[in-house]
Amino acid sequence: MARYVDPLVVGRVIGDVVDLFVPTVSMTVRFGSKHVSNGCDIKPSMAAIPPTVQISGQQSDLYTLVMTDPDAPSPSDPTMREWLHWMVVNMSGGTDPSRGEEVVPYMGPRPPLGIHRFVLVLFRQKSRFPGVTPPATRVNFNTRSFAAHHDLGLPVATVYFNSQKEPATRRR
Repeated sequence: MARYVDPLVVGRVIGDVVDLFVPTVSMTVRFGSKHVSNGCDIKPSMAAIPPTVQISGQQSDLYTLVMTDPDAPSPSDPTMREWLHWMVVNMSGGTDPSRGEEVVPYMGPRPPLGIHRFVLVLFRQKSRFPGVTPPATRVNFNTRSFAAHHDLGLPVATVYFNSQKEPATRRR
């Protein structure tokens, strides 16, 4: 009898980025027509612009969305873990990031070496954030520390995809 193993555990998202949690909100992520499921492959060129993200929840609930790369600059030596790619706060439930406040502008995947995981983590806020100061740098962001600092608790939804450098186009 096969047992279900959480893809977030297998992909080491739980452990490297977030602690074990129980998802309580539905989050759908798409790059164009490509639906993002845990561990799927997305080419950097497909993810050059922000994904379409739809979350469930009540309109009165507020959420924070964080996207990081825990494998920067390379999966075998992630000295820049986590690289912050996007942050949106004060998103209302049942909407998308365009209804929130973008604290850190979206930056698409640019993995220089190896296969990188790109993790989108959704947190429920206890109240509206009056003003979140963006981090001084995108390098060495820590999702757990950010959540603790802002009293966000555990995530309510998380999804990740893999991406790697695309081969250079040959010109003749």
